[in-house]
Amino acid sequence: MLGMYADHQNTQVSKQSSRAVVLAQVNLIRSNLEGSINGTLQLVRGLVATLATEPDMSQERFNRLASGLFTGDNQLRNIAVAPNLVVSMVYPLSGNAKAIGLDYRTNDSQREAALRARDTKELVLAGPVDLVQGGQGFIGRFPVFTSEPNGEKRFWGIVSAAIDAQSLYRNSGLLDGNLPVHIAITGKDGLGATGSRFFGSVAVMEDDPVTADVLLPAGSWQIAAIPTGGWANAGTATWLFRVFVALAGALVVIPILIAGRLVEERHKHYRQSRRSERELRRVSQRLELALEASQIGVWEHNLVSHSLVWDERVDELFDKPQDGKVRGYDDWVSVIHPDDLERALRDFDYAIEKRDVYSSEYRLLLPSGELRYVRSRAVIVQDGSEQPRMIGAEWDVTADVLLRNDLERAKELAERRNVELETAKARIEHNALHDSLTGLPNRRYLDEVLEGFKATPGEGVALLHMDLDRFKQINDTLGHAAGDAMLVHAANVLRTNVRANDFVARIGGDEFVVFCATGGGSHQMAVLADRVIRQMWKPVLHDGHLCRFGVSVGIATETEEVADPRQLLVNADIALYRAKARGRNRFEFFTEALQDEIVVNKRLADEILNGIDKGEFRAHYQPQFDAVTLDIIGAEALVRWYHPEKGVLMPDVFLKIAEELNVMASIDRMVLEQALQQRKVWQAAGIDIPHLSVNVSARRLQDEELITSLRKLDIEPGVMSFELVESIFLDDNDELVTWNIEQIKELGIDIEIDDFGTGYASIVSLLKLKPRRLKIDRQLVSPIVGSPAQRRLVESIIEIGRTLGIEVVAEGVETMEHARLLKDLGCDILQGYAFGTAISGAALQEFVKARRWREAS
Repeated sequence: MLGMYADHQNTQVSKQSSRAVVLAQVNLIRSNLEGSINGTLQLVRGLVATLATEPDMSQERFNRLASGLFTGDNQLRNIAVAPNLVVSMVYPLSGNAKAIGLDYRTNDSQREAALRARDTKELVLAGPVDLVQGGQGFIGRFPVFTSEPNGEKRFWGIVSAAIDAQSLYRNSGLLDGNLPVHIAITGKDGLGATGSRFFGSVAVMEDDPVTADVLLPAGSWQIAAIPTGGWANAGTATWLFRVFVALAGALVVIPILIAGRLVEERHKHYRQSRRSERELRRVSQRLELALEASQIGVWEHNLVSHSLVWDERVDELFDKPQDGKVRGYDDWVSVIHPDDLERALRDFDYAIEKRDVYSSEYRLLLPSGELRYVRSRAVIVQDGSEQPRMIGAEWDVTADVLLRNDLERAKELAERRNVELETAKARIEHNALHDSLTGLPNRRYLDEVLEGFKATPGEGVALLHMDLDRFKQINDTLGHAAGDAMLVHAANVLRTNVRANDFVARIGGDEFVVFCATGGGSHQMAVLADRVIRQMWKPVLHDGHLCRFGVSVGIATETEEVADPRQLLVNADIALYRAKARGRNRFEFFTEALQDEIVVNKRLADEILNGIDKGEFRAHYQPQFDAVTLDIIGAEALVRWYHPEKGVLMPDVFLKIAEELNVMASIDRMVLEQALQQRKVWQAAGIDIPHLSVNVSARRLQDEELITSLRKLDIEPGVMSFELVESIFLDDNDELVTWNIEQIKELGIDIEIDDFGTGYASIVSLLKLKPRRLKIDRQLVSPIVGSPAQRRLVESIIEIGRTLGIEVVAEGVETMEHARLLKDLGCDILQGYAFGTAISGAALQEFVKARRWREAS
């Protein structure tokens, strides 16, 4: 206890000394921080005063004044001037250009400090904050007020001086690797001890740190510090003192412990002796109890006189009276079952001859006719000159034998049932791995084969993925029974044509796979695929109908080491997709070029989706002109992709992929909304473009929410046209599409048929639809200058439009000769490069003001 008290007192003295050393280090860092920050901000005050007197200061003068602040050793990173809280000048500009245009009112991380400086009319030191131009810094916000003629002060803006956080930490010694203390600083934005921590670990704040306040021009920070090794390791004298106290205590305690240990050992030996005696008595009692409970009898046989001594339990076992008489050899032999007597005697004689352990099991046939099974075990004992004796035990095992016989019979029965279960399991496994209709392996079996496949070096590996053509039509028209018959026929064709070691599987409704683990060269696979295609194309008679279907085959081969056989299935599927795209009933090989195309399309699809999210798809506008007066009477909104790396991309680059992604409706909606907004901009600038037309995809017309979304846009009637591709207007059109078109017309939106003459629209379609305009495709317009026949064709289309009261727009007007001919043919509206290309909304506004098409005409 004295040692503990002395250690406590010594620890308190050592801790006070350590805290004094840490406080001295903290005061040094605090003074460095205060000097660096106050000195740096004081430099900026002169520039702030100048701005208050020269609010219209030019960039050049600002640069001259600001450059003088960056001489010497300070941590200034940049100075930004923000009239009306929007940054307009920054010095230095290099590396800080991103800050130009920053609006403090909309920047979440800097708005509060900027507004506080304006409202309090005092310097506000905020930070650290993430700078727009990168990195972190402390921002000194100086409010600038100018004097009004009436003497009042008007808020002009903010001057922000960015102090580089890392430079400040480094110059103040916080980043010194040899610093003997751990530092943490709280008080972000100058809020002192109540502010959040922005430097150092939270562990410092939780370990009773030494603290000091850093006084700032606006607010304060709080520095907390602890020794690098913690307070427990702060002083070596404490540990030396504890070692001394421990040694002194050991000199007193160790002799006492040794003496106590010796006394304890003496008592331990005494207790062990008592326990051994009690254990011997318990073992003897247990032996008696065990013999009694187990009905084991003990006997002794003199090997010279053949006299036997049986205890009561042996007499009972052999059905002898318990009279205590000495038994003879015949008493034992006479009760043994005749069938077991020879074996029992042989075991007995062998044990005597070999002086070995006697062990035997036999049956007893008692006078009452009862049959007992007994087991006997004995050892030969001979002490000195005494006669040899065999001492053994005999016990009844009738119940065990009967139970064993029952178990053996149960085992035989279980084994028979197990065979039946194995047969059933094999049948279930076969059904689980095979197609019930065709008997071919299924997809699960194929996956197991591919997963466990090990290629033979030098052997080509191939996989053919097949899909039946026209199978759905047969299944839908003639029923599932016909479809099943075609699948069975296809399976038989494959079985007949593949090699013995080829693996054939049905992996889907009408999909099959042939896996060739060896000999899978390109030539052999082409021959196999061609043979299968020809066999499949032969007509099949079913229920009085001749059914004919084909097969498309995708082939993937590998002559080198196969890293993942399952990739072959993926590659073959890609080749199958290409075979179907090229006309079906054919085969295609997977190639690296095909893989590259898939990768390119996948990357382009990802970029399209990303571009939609980021608003990279924008509308360009190509003006449309009256064929007679050449006045601008409208414009067509055409989508362009402002790709961040490839620049402005035309629709032919991305339309096909966008349609496959089912995002054309989203792009159409974006173009429509941009066109409506652009028209308002033109109207505000005094530009009158009577109507705009936008393209609408078939997917968009099939949208049940289309009309609802259009009503929300509040489109002015008569100013907007929807251009629909000609292929949409088949005579048996979709009811939803027809209803949507009628609703569009009721909203005052005109309908135009685009690319007329290249699709399927009929005169009946025109009469039913009643479009406002139809546009002659550029493929028909371009040749009219040199082809009279083409002129007559275009004239016929114009005449159809005139007869039906439909305005006709000619696309692809490349030259003024085109314009003259189309005017003479009676065309109403002209559109093409002869007058202007598709340009941005702002560029079209300048184009209209300059009236450049007049010069071209």
